[in-house]
Amino acid sequence: MSIPPIGVGTFRLQGQTAVDSVRTALEVGYRAVDTAQIYENEAAVGQAIMESGVPRNELFLTTKIWIDNLSSDTLIPSLEASLEKLRTDHVDLTLIHWPSPGGAVPLAESLQALLEARAQGLTRQIGVSNFTTALLGEAMAAIGRENIATNQVEISPYLQNRTLVAFAREHGIHLTSYMTLAYGKAVQDPVLRQIADKHGATSAQVALAWALLQGFSVIPSSTRRANLESNLKAASLSLDDEDLAAIAQLDRNERLANPEGLVPDWD
Repeated sequence: MSIPPIGVGTFRLQGQTAVDSVRTALEVGYRAVDTAQIYENEAAVGQAIMESGVPRNELFLTTKIWIDNLSSDTLIPSLEASLEKLRTDHVDLTLIHWPSPGGAVPLAESLQALLEARAQGLTRQIGVSNFTTALLGEAMAAIGRENIATNQVEISPYLQNRTLVAFAREHGIHLTSYMTLAYGKAVQDPVLRQIADKHGATSAQVALAWALLQGFSVIPSSTRRANLESNLKAASLSLDDEDLAAIAQLDRNERLANPEGLVPDWD
């Protein structure tokens, strides 16, 4: 099952806010939802899906295993707990959220546990998140490139992550871009606004379309129906070479997701 190009993210959304955001996203046409154990909103996502009435087989549901649950004896029980909160018997994609700090849990151990979870039918696909080229290489050596559905990483007009992107393309590994709008900074960017005006679009649509044109999946979030609807339309926006050249100039290696204690040796 291929990963949908556009999904709705739920980072930082809690309680009824998360329920409302996901339910609205499903109402306006999203069919992919991204959550994680550490977001503490899997139950809210599950509630929203139930209330939406959208059949489970029409959805692509992703969750991510937190660093406390990466060992072989905790990963599958933690995923089973996530499934209970999500009110489903499986997710479509399960990711290692962050590499184990300091290699406390060997990567191969976590990946083998994910393979076992897939074999048990708890998840359809497996992958990684916040992995560098070195970590991707280690993951491929451990379980094979064909078993890594995606690497979910921060990519935005201000952090274009070119070394990692080139490596992933060389090895045929799909990338999912998070924080594509840089916490809303892209919405205010004058270069993106100029491109948006040219196409009768929004600057958010331009940033998302830029990522989609490179083959990345995107998972923007919003609590507003208008924004959710607008973001979904990015898939139909075509950017020309002049637009892409202008966006390329925005890259300044500006990373927003850099939590202390979790950060690998970035490319």
